[in-house]
Amino acid sequence: MDPNLANNPQLMKFLSQEKERAMANEVVAKITSSCWDKCVDKPGSKFSSSESSCLSNCALRYMDMTMLIMKRFQQQ
Repeated sequence: MDPNLANNPQLMKFLSQEKERAMANEVVAKITSSCWDKCVDKPGSKFSSSESSCLSNCALRYMDMTMLIMKRFQQQ
């Protein structure tokens, strides 16, 4: 990278935001894949109430565990 560009605060802020956006998209993709495989037996036009509940609980557990792991790493 050009040293002049590395000193540009607007560019650095933009790159940081894009990195955060990419990480968030990756988390959503992982949650979707993991929870779909766990909760949905037969895809249809609508989720059953048990599938919907399972997907919601799965996503919440995934996010809780991600936050717990991040906190543990920050403590070290």
